[in-house]
Amino acid sequence: MAKPKNILFIMFDQLRWDYLGCYGHKHLHTPHIDRLASKGVRFTRAYIQSPICGSSRMSTYTGRYVHSHGASWNFTPLKVGEMTMGDHLRDAGMDAWLVGKTHIEADEEGMARLGLDPDSKIGARVAECGFDIWERDDGMVTKGPDGSFAEGGITNAHNYTNYLKARGYESENPWHDFANSGIDAEGNVLSGWFLKNSTEAANIADEDSETPYMTTRAMEFIEGHDGPWMCHLSYIKPHWPYIVPEPYHDMYGPEHVQAPIRSAAEYDDAHPVLKGMMESPVGKAFSTDKIRNAVIPAYMGLIKQCDDQMGRLFKWLEDTGRMDETMIVLTSDHGDFLGDHWMGEKQFFHDTSTRVPLIVYDPSPKADATRGTVSDALVECIDFAPTFVEVAGGKPASHILEGHSLLPILHGTATEMPRDHVICEYDYAATPLADKLGLNVREAVMFMVADKDWKLIHCEGGFRPILFDLVNDPHELTDLGDRADMAPVIERMYDKLFRWARRTSQRTTRTEEQLIEMRTSTRRRGVIIGVYDENDIPLELSVHYRGRKAKDMKTGRQTEQT
Repeated sequence: MAKPKNILFIMFDQLRWDYLGCYGHKHLHTPHIDRLASKGVRFTRAYIQSPICGSSRMSTYTGRYVHSHGASWNFTPLKVGEMTMGDHLRDAGMDAWLVGKTHIEADEEGMARLGLDPDSKIGARVAECGFDIWERDDGMVTKGPDGSFAEGGITNAHNYTNYLKARGYESENPWHDFANSGIDAEGNVLSGWFLKNSTEAANIADEDSETPYMTTRAMEFIEGHDGPWMCHLSYIKPHWPYIVPEPYHDMYGPEHVQAPIRSAAEYDDAHPVLKGMMESPVGKAFSTDKIRNAVIPAYMGLIKQCDDQMGRLFKWLEDTGRMDETMIVLTSDHGDFLGDHWMGEKQFFHDTSTRVPLIVYDPSPKADATRGTVSDALVECIDFAPTFVEVAGGKPASHILEGHSLLPILHGTATEMPRDHVICEYDYAATPLADKLGLNVREAVMFMVADKDWKLIHCEGGFRPILFDLVNDPHELTDLGDRADMAPVIERMYDKLFRWARRTSQRTTRTEEQLIEMRTSTRRRGVIIGVYDENDIPLELSVHYRGRKAKDMKTGRQTEQT
């Protein structure tokens, strides 16, 4: 085929870029994902646009920076009117379907204001980030004193719950009691929420757990759709709870836990904002060997299960003849600190969190020259949407989409992206850290700008910048932001950040071509300003204003009546 017919867009949740075999992990072997890399291009400098699930995904799905789309934290709705890759792809003649997680929060107020019925086709797409839904499941079926995490409509895990109950997993909440918990000899549930239970086997058969289940659902979707389609297969794992079923629960042990990337000086001299994150409960927890040795083997087991399911999926695509007509894009929405830099979770800008794996397999002959190659081009996740539009045969709407197509690199006609830096943003106004630092909601925001040599982090609220030398300090252990001799570098990186901030990101209702055409169109439509004599401009522009006759009405209609 000249180009792929369909696109399979695979996203794992909280998968670190360096926890795959092809990215150099010492103990974790992922042969199926590695094989995909040998058939495509593996990118080593792919960056997310926000280090938290919701806003990262909204940038990926809209092809726009957080600064542009405004969904700056989890549970912050993507406002009505923001186009997504589903909208762009349908304009190009390709369907966009979801199998799995999106973390979208619908703008219910905006939809009500515009009279959009969420049960209508258009309303459903607006509420589901532009996707048609085969199955949505954000996981996280929780229950606390103030209700459920799902009450805002963020999870929609009903199908999986019903599936488990039909398979004999009898419980009010089988997601928790079986898929994400262990069991002791007396039948007591050992909740996966408690990190001490990460060493337990989840009380569920492997084939019924979340990752195999979603793989099956994706295969069912693909089997029932001829295309052209883009299927977003979005897995819940290896995101916490960190617990995995047999045989993956004991494949790895403390001996396979790599030493944390951190230093005592890094902690002692930490920038106030960074120190606040280090001293958070999750930071303190993951700074202990006890918790790392319990959690990381389970995390590795979850990734091993993901890789095995990729082997199952890819073999099925090959056996059914679909591999040669399907572009496959495999990535993650962010990483996981796992104790590196004295932190857990993902909400800061070290590469541990902001750099993600990215492997792209393009079956077209144009990509033959780059198979098995590695690219260190500066890629952002906003680049997926314009890439997919080009694959679908459309022209990316560059006045809306802020990323760039990856096809030139995939086809060997370019080695770099048309950018000299990447951007990541984090709005922590709704977190306890903002209170701890005494910040108002407008001050609790930070930005990262990085190129291949330097990474600068700007924190609002009057803080000094953070600066890392990526060449001589690739693990980002030494903050140079307070050094006077770094002033020229800091100024240069701030210039890049300010240049990005000055972009015209909100001018989305006119294309570049329309704006250029408007530069000269007004005179051709009869608007003539600042011209003294008709002979001063091409006569064709004033043809309707010359040689005309009219009745003398200076004295008004009264003269005519007399």
